[in-house]
Amino acid sequence: MSDIVYIGMDLGTSRCSITSSTGVRETVWSYVGYPKDHVAKKKFGGREVIYGKEAVDNRLALNLIRPLAGGSIKSREGRDTEEMKRALKDLIEHAISLAKVPPGKTIYAVIGAPAEASVEGKATLLESAANCIDSVIICSEPFAVAYGLDFLDDTLVIDIGAGTTDLCRVHGTMPTPEDQRTHEIAGDAIDQILAKKIKEKYPETQFSINMIRAFKEKFSSVSRNMDKALVTLTVAGKPKEFDITEEIYEACYSIVNPTIKALQDLIATYDPEFQEKMRNHILIGGGGSQIKSLGLAIEEALKEYGGSKVASIEGPQYAGSNGALKVALDMPEEYWKEFASNAVGESSKS
Repeated sequence: MSDIVYIGMDLGTSRCSITSSTGVRETVWSYVGYPKDHVAKKKFGGREVIYGKEAVDNRLALNLIRPLAGGSIKSREGRDTEEMKRALKDLIEHAISLAKVPPGKTIYAVIGAPAEASVEGKATLLESAANCIDSVIICSEPFAVAYGLDFLDDTLVIDIGAGTTDLCRVHGTMPTPEDQRTHEIAGDAIDQILAKKIKEKYPETQFSINMIRAFKEKFSSVSRNMDKALVTLTVAGKPKEFDITEEIYEACYSIVNPTIKALQDLIATYDPEFQEKMRNHILIGGGGSQIKSLGLAIEEALKEYGGSKVASIEGPQYAGSNGALKVALDMPEEYWKEFASNAVGESSKS
């Protein structure tokens, strides 16, 4: 039996998924909570840190942190506070613990990062993982998706998460910075746009951003023929039904134009002999791939460029972590030793 356990991790703003070489697959919401006082700590049985859905459900008793929202990993302008760094470290350690790696085993992990993650962001990831992983390699999230599906030739991958939409041009080799684009209209931005539009149309309503996120996940669509989105909101504490169909459509459609712009840029700067092939092999993954008719909207927008074919990835929850695991398993042993000894300096250059 091998003394090495390989782990692929998709460290998302909303959810963190892991897949291990021992057959474990787990997901935890990317939230970390710390009890506000001694009463809260007693409520949680003396635990110092609460994770995932349990943390969100009990957020009134916790200092709740989304360590990947707005930091340097997701945004070049993002800055990591000590509080965020602590929460990121705790989240990664918790995710690794879900793999139930036997004591004494060596852990090699590939962690997915946004396509254009900053040097500072990659360094923060490596620092946060250092206590629980023996060797870490940072990999582009959309490239990991493509690698896991064996789509390595002339493929464009769009990975839509909560914090960023990442695009990667895959052509039979490791992607360079020129092969990748990122924009920040993704799940969280759609939630904020939807909340603003509902408040503008129905100013008397009361709701939380978690309610908005649930509405989006239930009704999300960029089709003019979508089903009606009828939801219950409170007005002065009284429940009342509202139609938010148009608001859902407009909020979801906000992702289309910046994605098309990034796609056009990646196609136009590719070898012209292979541009048509790449246009006709576009894959959408991540949570945002569940927006109904998104592929059709992208195809429609690319008609003037010669047309395209867009497909959504099945099982997006583990597409990133499965791909990262495959990268890990295929990585030569000497790479792991190199990254174990020079992790921050080497990985932050990739």
